[in-house]
Amino acid sequence: MLSGQRDDVIVVGGGVVGLTTAVVLAESGRPVRLWTREPAERTTSAVAGGLWWPYRIEPAASVHAWALHTLGVYESQAASPGTTGVRMVEGVLGETDPDEVRGWAAARLPGLRASTPDEYGGRGTWARLPLVDMAAHLPWLRERLAAAGGTVEERTVSPGFPEADAAVVINCTGLGARTLVPDASVRPVRGQLVVVENPGIRTWLVSGDEAAGDGVKSYFFPQPGRLVLGGTAEDDVWSTEPDPAVAAEIVRRCARLRPEIAGARVLEHRVGLRPARDAVRLERERLPDGRLLVHNYGHGGAGVTVAWGCAREAAALAEG
Repeated sequence: MLSGQRDDVIVVGGGVVGLTTAVVLAESGRPVRLWTREPAERTTSAVAGGLWWPYRIEPAASVHAWALHTLGVYESQAASPGTTGVRMVEGVLGETDPDEVRGWAAARLPGLRASTPDEYGGRGTWARLPLVDMAAHLPWLRERLAAAGGTVEERTVSPGFPEADAAVVINCTGLGARTLVPDASVRPVRGQLVVVENPGIRTWLVSGDEAAGDGVKSYFFPQPGRLVLGGTAEDDVWSTEPDPAVAAEIVRRCARLRPEIAGARVLEHRVGLRPARDAVRLERERLPDGRLLVHNYGHGGAGVTVAWGCAREAAALAEG
């Protein structure tokens, strides 16, 4: 039985997708409660490197639209980087031609050009993209939600979301959707990162590494007070314990790209499980008891990249 108002919403999931969706709804005037199993700082989103770029996410046409909408939001937020955690930073997309990017984002990414040999030893594209410091961005989103009248509660739910006593329930549970929907097509893609002291690097770099396996990228992202090194992409691996051998290999690969990284002091090891799916599930269904359930999960390694675009679409699905 519903105890809330006819237009109230419960968003389940406290990562970047859930928080962003809750913000969009609350700022549109909907009464919003966000339920999360753990604080945002302990979600997979907190582990993310934070570069805006589609990575391991489908379907491409929808992803591009969601990403471009999100890009516009981040460009505005980058005017206050100390508050929002969003900066516009230059860097190189390795193994990518400018024409590949221009095909879907040329109008929104001025200044795209082929990288020079000094910038990158192989084929690459120089671009200026949003880089999100998740340590600052997630708390800011939570504060923005509160300012719009939304609330956050740490609690768990059961399969089918029977506890969610609202007219509309929005499922932003990521990997949790595997059991809560249930949806066995959602699977983990394990990513390990190493955080080091920044030896003075100001630009980011993402490089394909054929020796490391399909889909694996070596990258470094300069975040405030640190440099984030990655990464790995291990399908169907559930362990969240850092592997020392993998960490050493990440540092070695990144140091091959920028030798000064080799001597950087290690500050932290991180592991996150990306919620992968063959395609993002962004749709709605009517539950037997009359509640409207909107699904917004399966964003793989690109939740940061499409968060605002998907939130806008989820909010539209939550109407009526």
